[in-house]
Amino acid sequence: MTFFVTAQRLGMSVLLLLAGPIMAAEPLRIQQLQRCGDLLATSGQQFCLRVSGLQAGEWRATLNGEALPTQQAVRDGNKLQWHLDAEGKHSGPLLLEQAGRQSNPVWLTLGGSHVVAATADEVAKNMDGLTSYVDLVSVIVEEDYDGAKEAQRLAEKYGAKVVGAIPPLNTYQLRLPAKNLDERDATVLRLGGEVSVDAVVIEESGAEEALETDADKGPPADNEEWASNRFLDAVNFYQRRLQKDDSSLQTHPVRIGIIERDVDFDSPDFADYVGDCRKDSQRTCLYARDADRPDGHGSTVSGILAAAWNKGGNSGFLRGLDKVGPGFDVIVARDSDAGITANVAASVNLVEDGARIINWSWGIHRVGAIDVNGDPIDSLVRSGIAMSGYEELLEEFFLWLRQEHPDVVVVNSAGNGSSFSGRDEYRLPSSFVTDQLFVVGGHERSDEDVPVDDSRYATKRKASNIDMRVDITAAACVHGSMANEGEEGEVHCGTSYATPLVAGLLAAMLSINPDLEPDQLRMLLRRSAMTIGEEYDFEPTEGDDLTAPILPSERANELNNPDVGHSARLDMYKALDLTVQSLDRVR
Repeated sequence: MTFFVTAQRLGMSVLLLLAGPIMAAEPLRIQQLQRCGDLLATSGQQFCLRVSGLQAGEWRATLNGEALPTQQAVRDGNKLQWHLDAEGKHSGPLLLEQAGRQSNPVWLTLGGSHVVAATADEVAKNMDGLTSYVDLVSVIVEEDYDGAKEAQRLAEKYGAKVVGAIPPLNTYQLRLPAKNLDERDATVLRLGGEVSVDAVVIEESGAEEALETDADKGPPADNEEWASNRFLDAVNFYQRRLQKDDSSLQTHPVRIGIIERDVDFDSPDFADYVGDCRKDSQRTCLYARDADRPDGHGSTVSGILAAAWNKGGNSGFLRGLDKVGPGFDVIVARDSDAGITANVAASVNLVEDGARIINWSWGIHRVGAIDVNGDPIDSLVRSGIAMSGYEELLEEFFLWLRQEHPDVVVVNSAGNGSSFSGRDEYRLPSSFVTDQLFVVGGHERSDEDVPVDDSRYATKRKASNIDMRVDITAAACVHGSMANEGEEGEVHCGTSYATPLVAGLLAAMLSINPDLEPDQLRMLLRRSAMTIGEEYDFEPTEGDDLTAPILPSERANELNNPDVGHSARLDMYKALDLTVQSLDRVR
């Protein structure tokens, strides 16, 4: 692999001499890293970076801990454009160093799935009032065809250009010669009529808008929401049961992918991830682009897994396992801002880079979807034609997962529209039915003074989407990260924040028993779950079921078990206990 800084041969470190004196030191941060140039190239790949704190003077870069040779670099202010030869190299953390300062580590993927985001001049409002891409669409080519060749044939036929691709899904992005939505729609109709085309994906607005938060008031700041999922009990159990002097259990590294934009490495929650995290093989490592503020969606979601403890903000579950853990990799990545298509492309790259768990704290509703009260949902909505394309793209993704990566699990938020998660006419991606998709609803602490295992201990979060497609619920409210150590973060609520609790628990379970398959993981989650809500005898009234009801088979076939018929609430401690027991039985 070659980075362009000066014309040098392989085997030399990445060094760049810039004219001018060294200015006062400021944090060195990688704020953006994206594929650019020819996104279809595989051997020589071009990357564009936006950095802060890179001053005049010598600097170096490493990938996977190895110094990178240099050949050429183009710098324009705080932007760098690099080319690298991918032969013999692997995806991994990219790190910049200068004058004793180190940057935040960012995961550089050499995967081939990337799509282009539209600029402000390349979007327009459609009839539903939604922002839609004018000249960028993606075509899903039928599996019997060579996708790359067929996409190029279609591009030549329609005067378009192939600018992006998700090759494992036989999906290719075209830039059409369309000047407005009418011209685009006419071309889309013709493309859809091609025998070789399975579906055409139209992108509406950006993925950054599809954030799973709810606007309802959060609980009091001193309310221990995670107690309802036995968070601390689970951390204590893992540490105690897996002490290093107990050689009966061996842990295994697990890689988790989070589809988010960035994390604030200046926050005390994440400051000690700067530099080469893998010097300590046991600790949790976080790889992400740097954010400007600590209370962003990406920082809060990632913090539930990886935030440092006792800093005043968040507290990461996997970070709490560091003393005995195997070394978890938490990769925060989304590549470009090209909406749902980019989310899927980034997920494909993460899976190919070894992620066993993908966290999707996002989702969308179809225009016209109604909530449980019959009122229309007015946020995170997409048109019917866009939803149809997304549905086909997501179907291809899960088919590919089942065929090529059957051990990978995707954990998705149920959504915050007070609607139905399991109906494809309402919401994606949570409506998909597959063993590899776990859907998480949200709950909050009730006012009842009862034991934690009582079904009245927690109550469903009003905004959380519901129905039998939801596998389990977890605490929906969490403290966000802060800029200063010791400060208590603002409370954020939403199924976005319940989702990484489940993703982190699944990672811990796989670190104990990496042979667990998705259906076994779901069984352990449901079998260990506590209850929430009223008992419905499998026929909930007024559609008020928060999750699929607990079945007799999930309670040792005890028909009279009091848990049967209730909705499922995450029990992190018991799930780990059952995981250890399952491993003992195998032995």
